[in-house]
Amino acid sequence: MTRSSAVDRTDAIKRLVVVSNRLPIVLSKDSDGGWAAEPGSGGLITALAPSLRNRGGTWIGWPGTSQIDEVREALATAADGTGYSLEPVTLPDEVVGGFYYGFANEVIWPLFHDLLARCNFQPSYWHDYVEANRRFAATIAEQTQPSDYVWVHDYHLMNVADQLATMGVKRRTGFFLHIPFPPVDIFLKLPWRFQILRGLLEYDTIGFQTVRDTRNFISCLRNLVTGITVTGRGSSFSVALPDRVAHVGSFPIGIDFRQFETAAQSDESVSEMLMTRDRMPNIKLVLGIDRLDYTKGLPQRIVAFRETLRRYPALQGQLSLIQVVIPSREDVPEYQQQRAEIERLVSEVNGELAHPGWTPIQYLYRSLNTHELMAYYRMSEVCLVTPLKDGMNLVSKEYCACNVDGDGVLILSEFAGSAAQMHGAALMVNPYDVEGTADAIHAAVVMPAMERRSRMRRLRSIVRREDIFWWTDSFLRASISRGLDDFPASELFVPTADFSDLTSTESEQ
Repeated sequence: MTRSSAVDRTDAIKRLVVVSNRLPIVLSKDSDGGWAAEPGSGGLITALAPSLRNRGGTWIGWPGTSQIDEVREALATAADGTGYSLEPVTLPDEVVGGFYYGFANEVIWPLFHDLLARCNFQPSYWHDYVEANRRFAATIAEQTQPSDYVWVHDYHLMNVADQLATMGVKRRTGFFLHIPFPPVDIFLKLPWRFQILRGLLEYDTIGFQTVRDTRNFISCLRNLVTGITVTGRGSSFSVALPDRVAHVGSFPIGIDFRQFETAAQSDESVSEMLMTRDRMPNIKLVLGIDRLDYTKGLPQRIVAFRETLRRYPALQGQLSLIQVVIPSREDVPEYQQQRAEIERLVSEVNGELAHPGWTPIQYLYRSLNTHELMAYYRMSEVCLVTPLKDGMNLVSKEYCACNVDGDGVLILSEFAGSAAQMHGAALMVNPYDVEGTADAIHAAVVMPAMERRSRMRRLRSIVRREDIFWWTDSFLRASISRGLDDFPASELFVPTADFSDLTSTESEQ
């Protein structure tokens, strides 16, 4: 009998359980000293909430506080009407620091984005990571049954299935990584590389955003793990272990295309767009929307936009960049430095090139509400998505879904995960190539209308076809031979939080 044989019958799967680092809510103290919950935002929440909505499942995660008993009522209120329950994980404050700020964000995040110089391989971080994953596993053991399918998400929780196995808890499990997986020469630098690989292999299915990430993982297995046999090619592999088989594949995440398209055409969004446009008449707009993070390539983007205006001076006074930066980890010194660098460059460009009636860069450091975001997506002739590396990047897909007039141009980094799907119709750039990016901006601005519409039509078709429900269905069918429709469902999810892409799949969790 194999380790998971007790739960191998696919017809035994009755309920979908999602596990992520954070619950899809934000807790805060209200005026009476009690706890209030607001809907969370971010790429992972935007992706998963529509799939779980009204399917009778459970979402397990850390609520952002160790005061679990005090927040249970607020969690129950937040879950009311969603069609799924919220179950909190208890993490002591002393564990959170090493687990989240330490191992997750000072080791895995920079390493998996090929930014080795930013890593801090503090041994205590690993111990806190293991302890946090053990606590997640303990909550899963308490709150689930063998008939549940447990779908674990992202780099914070790579060790959960291993902890379940150590406890002797048998569950059907899947794991999806929302960020990139590095090539073997980068992954080798991780002191705990063997533990991470062995931990991931405890999942029944391991999913990645792109074929590149899948192949990187398979290469690491073949070079570093003994006693296994890997078969397959392209985007699908099987890994034979002594007691079972794990499946590995690529499943590019999508968005709720219909919801974004509808929101972009709402009266509120159109009104917001017209008011914003009135403040910048006769100016062509290039849009950038990013969470504050060193992986997003924001300094390089600003320098490239300055190069565009220098190389093509006829665009001065005719073209402006709207750069929205969503606040993130404002108490972390490295992020404070990144913000300071961005604002210094914005000031330099505007100081050099601005003239009365025209500002080259409109800079906003704040979150956007839904209608503001829709307005910016619709009114911008060009969208600049130029991360140094991204697991997927949902902004690229949101822009296309909201471009209902069909005449926008997407400029996309070669190193975004979405490039694998969108490279045929987007203008592709290397974000480190300042002159090449400047030329792409110019090409987008002067592109003939027929070509703009042809490119956007193809992009919208991709995003519409390979949406969030397609992604969820693909993963579930590969994992348990069941689709999303096999779980009870009624109406589709209508978001109450902002649509802004705060993660990464690149989201901050």
